[in-house]
Amino acid sequence: MGDIQISQRVLIPEREIEWQFIRSSGAGGQNVNKVSTAAQLIFDIRASSLPDMYKERLLALRDHRITQSGKIIIKCQETRSQLTNRELALEQFVALVRSVGATRKKRIPTKPSKAAKQRRVDSKKKRASIKAMRGKVD
Repeated sequence: MGDIQISQRVLIPEREIEWQFIRSSGAGGQNVNKVSTAAQLIFDIRASSLPDMYKERLLALRDHRITQSGKIIIKCQETRSQLTNRELALEQFVALVRSVGATRKKRIPTKPSKAAKQRRVDSKKKRASIKAMRGKVD
């Protein structure tokens, strides 16, 4: 068992992730009826060792994979291999947690330049003259 690297400073111990393996739905012949190939990852946000900032942002996310009780549930049944489905679910989980870790750069409001304002007015005048030419001819 290893740790899951989220960022340089954030690691999640693999023991905090619970796995369930269930039978996949859909086509697949006898394999679907016999083998539990679908992987379901369950991660309790509140009980985890994640930093508080990550926890708050994850709980504030409006994502169908996060339940009301604060658990992330990711189900993967894309392939017929349990191991591959497990890896894909883990990739989705890491991507979800990383998405809340990135801090957005603050937007600095800017004003249009004098030349940009002039171009806008010129294009409006040109359009107005085109429309004015559409009138009846005497």
